[in-house]
Amino acid sequence: MSLRIVVCVKYVPDATGDRSFADDHTTDRDAVDGLLSELDEYGVEQALRIAEANEGTEVTVLTVGGDDASDALKKALSMGADKAVHVNDDDIHGSDVMATSAILAKALEKTGYDLVVCGMASTDGGMGVLPALLAERLGLPQVTLLSEVSVEGGVVKGRRDGDAATELVEAALPAVVSVTDQSGEARYPSFKGIMAAKKKPVQKYDLDDLDIDADEVGLENAWTAVETVTARPARTKGTIVTDEGEGGKQLAAFLAEQKFI
Repeated sequence: MSLRIVVCVKYVPDATGDRSFADDHTTDRDAVDGLLSELDEYGVEQALRIAEANEGTEVTVLTVGGDDASDALKKALSMGADKAVHVNDDDIHGSDVMATSAILAKALEKTGYDLVVCGMASTDGGMGVLPALLAERLGLPQVTLLSEVSVEGGVVKGRRDGDAATELVEAALPAVVSVTDQSGEARYPSFKGIMAAKKKPVQKYDLDDLDIDADEVGLENAWTAVETVTARPARTKGTIVTDEGEGGKQLAAFLAEQKFI
């Protein structure tokens, strides 16, 4: 069966870079290179696998963010997604997960979908609640934290692995799912895929297009806020102990002083 799959992705600061906060206590996204969130790559991969198993399926990638967020869409398109949607508006700056979920829900309603796929969390926020919020706003069932997912006969099925048990879960479409980093290695874009991505359509929306008021989003209307920021202290030279028979005692004393034992 043919499906309309939409994958929600995010452009995040590179975790290996020197990340910092801006003057308004939001993440300074200009101070470090960004990229498609690694955990969202798994979502794109699973959407593509479902599409390969269901002829005629179309995969759309959707993001909310500034101009640079288009790089995340380009990566997903080069992996094999068919088209993209980019919601970009200056008033979105500083929005928390509550506002972001509202924006994504409106964009999804405008785009149309049979299955919404998300990663398990973003690598910058790490909250992991966006899929549940989306499902609530859209009035859809949610099947989250899947390490295996498939679609058969209008039903999405998956396996959720816990610490003590494995659950087999399913929901009738339309539905929202999220996948973990154990769901399958994400493919690398081929040269052909990278070149093809340049010609794939990217639909752009702002808040007016989605009928969202500016006072519903943004930093001033966020449910959470960072009050103060303290820079991480510079790394200092460690203590070197020359073992002349008393090294064990000195190590124990150090651990006790630091309250590790």
